[in-house]
Amino acid sequence: MVSRADRSRFAEWFWTVDHYLLAAFGLLMLGGVVLSFAASPPVAERLGLDTFYFVKRQALFLIPAIAIVLLGSLLSPRMVRRVALAVFVVSVVLLVATLFFGMEAKGARRWIYIAGFSVQPSEFVKPAFVILVAFLLSESGRRREVPGVLFAFVLFAICAALLIAQPDFGQTMLLGAAWAGLFFLNGLPWFLITGLGIIGIVGLVSAYAFLPHVTERVNRFLDPASGDTYQIDTAMDSFLSGGWFGKGPGEGTVKRILPDSHTDFIFAVVAEEFGVIVCLFMVMLFAFVVIRGLRHASRDQDAFSRLATAGLITLFGLQVTINLSVNLNLIPPKGMTLPFISYGGSSLLSSAMTAGAVLALTRRRPRPTRGGDIVTIARLSPSSLM
Repeated sequence: MVSRADRSRFAEWFWTVDHYLLAAFGLLMLGGVVLSFAASPPVAERLGLDTFYFVKRQALFLIPAIAIVLLGSLLSPRMVRRVALAVFVVSVVLLVATLFFGMEAKGARRWIYIAGFSVQPSEFVKPAFVILVAFLLSESGRRREVPGVLFAFVLFAICAALLIAQPDFGQTMLLGAAWAGLFFLNGLPWFLITGLGIIGIVGLVSAYAFLPHVTERVNRFLDPASGDTYQIDTAMDSFLSGGWFGKGPGEGTVKRILPDSHTDFIFAVVAEEFGVIVCLFMVMLFAFVVIRGLRHASRDQDAFSRLATAGLITLFGLQVTINLSVNLNLIPPKGMTLPFISYGGSSLLSSAMTAGAVLALTRRRPRPTRGGDIVTIARLSPSSLM
């Protein structure tokens, strides 16, 4: 056990980090590797690969993911901003490069090969973008001469243009929702919130009218007879087949004909093999992360930390909601991974970046009193933060 009298860097981190959030992120990362054993072997066999090809790669990416979470949680808010800026610049450059040199799949260019690995730059843009917008809005509120709102609009315009050019409307919509949420949390006047809502509706209608793949997916959702709904129908069969307690690890059969069972539809595989009970536990774990993160944000007196934490948690929660809703046929299909659970190196590392930043921003920090003195906030017991 680490003593409170210990003044080492590790001891300081141990007594200031949120142990419950850290444990929740750890369970999700471990769950991703365990569940890949259930979901990915059939896909690997269909592709003529080694049975545990995807499992091994997921485990391989888990090592840097853990390092990112732990090292990220050690950062100060200032370092979080600096790292986010570097990641954002590199990711935008890769997004541009992807449009010219990226690999094309299903009519879209979203991945680029780097050192033998396929990288999806849009995954890394998301957390960095949220942190930078939070900083711009907080600085704009602190110093009126800083055009933070204008720069926030410019950043979103750049990201949205690059994502739509791929095209990746789903990620654009997710980024736009997190961006609008930050403006709302920053106290945007209601008439401007209404304006953003109208712009969002116009964007959705325009996507349906001018983007063929969006039109096709929405039409298939509204009228299943109008197109191929094989994947979502198979996913629904997985839920029905698993029941409350599932068929047992490795006993699933529907998963063998589910094309994206290891990525977008891994939740359906969980339902078939482990049952609705385990699915509900996963939902509760995700909900715990979201609620606890927002609770931290509501109590933070620093504008940047408050906005960045709330923005990252909103981004995380929205992505989870979209993935689960697609699996349950509540919204039109969208290629959105389930954070930490779905197979994919870019998705896992991006989720780790989000987790590391949230842990860093929610650590207990000294704050000034009204008289200007510095008061060190003692580390509260984990139960006191519930």
